Amino acid sequence: MPQTAERRPVRETKVTVKIPRPLYRKVQQVVDGSGFSSPTEFIVYVLRDVLGEQAAPGAKAAFSESELAVIKRKLKNLGYL
Repeated sequence: MPQTAERRPVRETKVTVKIPRPLYRKVQQVVDGSGFSSPTEFIVYVLRDVLGEQAAPGAKAAFSESELAVIKRKLKNLGYL
């Protein structure tokens, strides 16, 4: 039985954003050992946090409080917070 359009998962389209290479290197340093799988995953997380995008209702937090504290400390050390 074919899936209807309502049942298919919605795939978000993506765009390329250019940032200065030194900034990207700093992001890579933060990502190393942080639990993020890539700089892109980290950047999306930070942008969603900064822009105040809320998770879906009932969604479980992706990181523990201690993991978030480490991330915030690293962002502060990089001058983002």
